[in-house]
Parts: sequence; structure tokens; C-alpha cells
Amino acid sequence: MPSARPTADQLAAATSATLIDVIAPDLRVLFCGINPGLWSGATGHHFARPGNRFWPALHRSGFTPRQLRPDEQEELLEFGLGITNVVPRTTARADELTAEEFRAGGRALIERVTRYRPRVLAVLGLGAYRTAFGRPRTTVGRQSESIGDTEVWVLPNPSGLNAHYTPAALADKFRILREAVDHPA
Repeated sequence: MPSARPTADQLAAATSATLIDVIAPDLRVLFCGINPGLWSGATGHHFARPGNRFWPALHRSGFTPRQLRPDEQEELLEFGLGITNVVPRTTARADELTAEEFRAGGRALIERVTRYRPRVLAVLGLGAYRTAFGRPRTTVGRQSESIGDTEVWVLPNPSGLNAHYTPAALADKFRILREAVDHPA
């Protein structure tokens, strides 16, 4: 059953909360958000805010056989998929995070990837990746560097606030990743 809409008090109380990663060893893809929003902090579910396009893009790209709801996030593990974040604390907007938080988050993410060894790390946010990893010229797609044996990809941020990508264009970027994972060169 979908989570109820958080109240204003619940959203305010979610500031600086953290979410538990959906993660296991040897995943096909570990998706990495920028940081959880207040809606996610209040519900305990990743990409929970209505209008976030992560769940539709995941399904439309073929990663999942149906569109999962945020409260079904644990089912991702059955498909070899997981979710983490560059910065663990919740905020109303990603621009509330500091460059140092991104850099520290990048270092922690490298440790997490080294420990869990996903086949691919897919960072969902170009600016977050550029800041966290000191790669100012990064573009969307497969990156030339890896973390151990883990390929690194950068995909667009699925937030409804990211007007640069339509839902169809976002799903297409996810599809390109899925095809690369399912049919490695």
C-alpha cells in the first residue's frame, strides 16, 4: 500500500534524516541519487516524492517488469538493482548541500562500491558527480574511469525539477544503461 502523504510537520521533522540503502553484494546496478528529499526522509523510501521520475524511468527502460512504488523499493534487489545516495542527509533541495559534503559523499561512495562490488554504479545527477569526484567536464553516459571492477555511469537527475530531460528522454538514458548491462561489449 502506498505511503500516505506526509504532513507539513512530518516533512519539517525529516530535515537531515538519513535513509537506509537498498543494497546487497554483486548487484547489476547500484543507482546513486544526489541526496534524499524531505518526502523521502518522511516516508523512509527513496525517490518518494510524487513527480520524481526514477520509478517510471526504471520501468520504461526495461529494468523492472512493472512500475514499482517507492514503498516497494526492496523488490529492486530481486532484479539485481539497488539505491544509495552521494550525500545521505535529507534536504528540501540539493542546492542546500555544500561542496565538501559532496566530496565526502564521493569518498564514502567509493568505499561502499568497493565493499559491495556492483557491476555498475549509476550516479543520477551530473552536477553531483562532477563535484563529488572532481570531474568538472563529465558528461552523461559511461565514464572512462571505474571503481575497481565497477563501471561508472552518470545519468540525468530524475527529479521532476530537472526540466532538461522529458520523461521519455530520461527513460531512454536509463535504457541505454540497461542494454549495456544486459549485453556487455
